[in-house]
Amino acid sequence: MIRKLVVSLLSIGVVVTSMNALANEPIQPIKAVTPKSADVVELGKMLFFDPRLSKSGFISCNSCHNLSMGGTDNIPTSIGHAWQQGPINAPTVLNAGMNLAQFWDGRAEDLKAQAGGPIANPGEMASNHELAVEILGSIPQYRVHFEKAFGSDVVNINRVTTAIAAFEETLVTPGSRFDKWLEGDKRALDSSEVEGYKLFKSAGCAGCHNGPAVGGALYQKFGVHRTYKTDSTAEGRKGVTGKDSDLHVFKVPTLRNIELTYPYFHDGAVWTLEEAVDIMGKVQLDRDFNKKEIDSIVAFLKTLTGDQPDFKMPILPPSTNGTPRPQPFN
Repeated sequence: MIRKLVVSLLSIGVVVTSMNALANEPIQPIKAVTPKSADVVELGKMLFFDPRLSKSGFISCNSCHNLSMGGTDNIPTSIGHAWQQGPINAPTVLNAGMNLAQFWDGRAEDLKAQAGGPIANPGEMASNHELAVEILGSIPQYRVHFEKAFGSDVVNINRVTTAIAAFEETLVTPGSRFDKWLEGDKRALDSSEVEGYKLFKSAGCAGCHNGPAVGGALYQKFGVHRTYKTDSTAEGRKGVTGKDSDLHVFKVPTLRNIELTYPYFHDGAVWTLEEAVDIMGKVQLDRDFNKKEIDSIVAFLKTLTGDQPDFKMPILPPSTNGTPRPQPFN
């Protein structure tokens, strides 16, 4: 009996010690999300993949936030309606629910506010909310899904964006090797990766890239110590606030799954993690990392890749004779 008590107390001591150690780290593990309504999430998944929300009938949310490619499109700036070039790199949708706001400039307060933007943006999906609602409402099978999700078959843009946001909130990526290391499995990382994490902290990277998403929780000027040279005309927060002091101030991006979400930065001009780390050291920290330091930090960053979303692809209901037709070439 005494022996069992001692073992139990030791086990409790290990758990408490592990929790205390975790509390002292700037990064916390990601936890899986339990959705409030499976029916709303299922509807949101269908809408996320449905290209009929676009004028062309070709572009869906998944076009720019491809869930088989780290939640992004892996090109410098996205391709919009009629092959228009987007103005900025598409941020990953994975773990986006952890962001303080959406878009690089934070102009949307949450995922729901963001979801309606691309549908009506002439440079992206180039449709409008009224047409999108008309298309969905013309499809009886969609109305059944709206009934299950919301209690009536009424289709409106509020319900559309609510459903898309509910699905996107489930797109978290727990289970990374780094998370396992944080939770006590010290064999999950090798010595180079651990050294990379230590340097990541001591050099100051964790000052902005922290929390469960390893970023996304604050805005920061890009080019604190040295100017970042770019052809991009994106103004950052200045475009939202109108303040000159907000020029080139952007939302700090998440570093989760960063090895999957190239090219990097708001202009998508940098294709390798090695170059990205080198530039960040120079312009943000006023530090010239050597090759060994860069390789070490990159090794750590690659441990942040978690379990990717894994679900059955939705089968979208067919359009009807009354469904407005797409206009792919107009």
